[in-house]
Amino acid sequence: MDTREQLHGLSTKCGRMAGRVGLVTGGGSGIGRATAILMAHEGASAVVIACRREPEGQAVAAECRALGAQSVFVPTDVTQEDEVARLVQTIVGRFGCLDVAFNNAGFQERRAPIEAQDGSVYDSVFNANVRSVFLGLKYQLPAMAAQGAGRIVINASVSGLRNPNPGLSLYSASKAAVISLMRSAAMECAPRGIRINAVAPGRVVTDMMLASGIADMSAVAAALPLRRMGKPEEVAEAVVWLASDEASYVVGHVLAADGGFMAS
Repeated sequence: MDTREQLHGLSTKCGRMAGRVGLVTGGGSGIGRATAILMAHEGASAVVIACRREPEGQAVAAECRALGAQSVFVPTDVTQEDEVARLVQTIVGRFGCLDVAFNNAGFQERRAPIEAQDGSVYDSVFNANVRSVFLGLKYQLPAMAAQGAGRIVINASVSGLRNPNPGLSLYSASKAAVISLMRSAAMECAPRGIRINAVAPGRVVTDMMLASGIADMSAVAAALPLRRMGKPEEVAEAVVWLASDEASYVVGHVLAADGGFMAS
């Protein structure tokens, strides 16, 4: 399925990202990939793909270029402060600004009881899900403040609002921390013209979800009000909306793209 076929039925081009420079961490696959492609489809002048896996990152950058955006892959481990600093410096140096950042990179442990997890798993989960967001904010915010405006969206999870995943306690706790960090940052930064929000996906079919150890996907889907799993492209629509002028009065909000899970 090519890029345009994936977008068909989800979004008519409206120019919601027209002329903007966007960054997507964890942009090589899943929700990150879908968001980067949608940003390009919506007129972004540049889309920067940051992740550790070069083949996937380069492939997404090529897809974005095919849609008319300047797009580059910057190899980045978002848990490492020097690499995050270099990433933002590279964007501003090459494109002159950073208008939109989607802090999407994350990690989910294998399903197991709390007592079966160990400190190294804890570190992996919290570094990927919380430290990466903190470092992103630390370096993205000064760049945006210098230009007087910016939009940041953070990928949280319904697990941070209500834990639906026995055996994934560390992931749920890390996403709750991300939501709290987002809200604090949003209150600090709104007076400077920087809007910060979060998207909270529910059951969305991604490689990370498929690796989480769910035994019966059909049973999970049947329990949702929509009776189906979500697609990365549907979450991307929520991310781009939060980053667009259409959401100009939305600050510190967690938008659940979850097929009705939180309402049930």
